[in-house]
Amino acid sequence: MNTPAHIVEIFLQPGEVYFGGKETRIRTLLGSCVAIVMWHPGKLVGGMCHYMLPSRPAKNGQQLDGRYADEAVELMLREIRKAGTRPHEYEVKMFGGGHMFSAHQAAGADHVGARNVEMARLLMNKHGFRISAEHQGGIGHRNIFIEIWNGHVWARHRPPASEEMNGMLCTPSRY
Repeated sequence: MNTPAHIVEIFLQPGEVYFGGKETRIRTLLGSCVAIVMWHPGKLVGGMCHYMLPSRPAKNGQQLDGRYADEAVELMLREIRKAGTRPHEYEVKMFGGGHMFSAHQAAGADHVGARNVEMARLLMNKHGFRISAEHQGGIGHRNIFIEIWNGHVWARHRPPASEEMNGMLCTPSRY
């Protein structure tokens, strides 16, 4: 589909979830957070969540909070049900989980970004989503864009400033 004449531009902050129709472009900026992007190729609907942590220690009957992976995915599932669709019908792409404090901590498997990525994979498997692409881990931050009208997802991974000076700046890639 061609670019719509009117585009709804959405910028997700950490902890936000957005699901929209074919006139929507969603973008966000990630570090150790993870964005899960979902797109339905038949209905041209989809969305993105941007979560900060794998799960909340104790929910105690509180309202769902998009800052936590399990709750952000549940918010997305509600939107999927409202659209009359099912998880397996979506193309899912996952981004983020970078190691943001490499100067102060070794890049082991226990930093928050790695735990966020692990939770994303677990939740996608649990709910029957199929992951078609991902760009996760590493050091630095990512800019993510999805155009719901065509399902194109763009990611730009930027290493820390010290690595940019060594010629490692990445150009946007389509996923």
